[in-house]
Amino acid sequence: MKYAKIVTLAATLLVVGGGLAACSPDKGTSESSSASSSEVTNASSSTTEAVTGASISDKADVIEKALSADGNWIVAVTADVTFDNDLTVAGEFHNKGEDSEDIYRKLALYAQDDKRVVTDEYTLTAPKVIVESENFNIVHGTVKGDIEVKANGFVLDAAKVEGNIVFEKEEYKTSAVLDKEGASVTGEVTVAE
Repeated sequence: MKYAKIVTLAATLLVVGGGLAACSPDKGTSESSSASSSEVTNASSSTTEAVTGASISDKADVIEKALSADGNWIVAVTADVTFDNDLTVAGEFHNKGEDSEDIYRKLALYAQDDKRVVTDEYTLTAPKVIVESENFNIVHGTVKGDIEVKANGFVLDAAKVEGNIVFEKEEYKTSAVLDKEGASVTGEVTVAE
């Protein structure tokens, strides 16, 4: 029985690791986000492993830490997750966790199969998500709650926001992309200043 668990965990890590190895930010290609975002594969919803600098979990405390300044460049949610308090995305991260790569950070609210077809989307619920990381992308899924953006390069990629988005400065709003691959916001999009 113990051997079967080890084999299952090893197989899951191999599949997740293979999907993460091919990942890169969209650089203007015409592929859909499900084809170009290979970071997430179907993984057990209780698996929390660091694979190629990623954090994969369905636990609120793990996701909160992974999105902090001490976290990871990519965070993959494997089920709906709810936060009682505001959630802060902080720190500077680079694509693939490599300092030589572009500044980039991703929150993946979806699962995909081995052909990179999105198979499920998840909902992150929080009173407010505060974005302090530059070039932060929310890919697929739904954010229920408001988002406050305090950095350049914020992107919604095939994601939905059921709430308002407030940019701290006009510069941050100008640099944002809120409609990539059909992304949408149900609330108001405003600038605080």
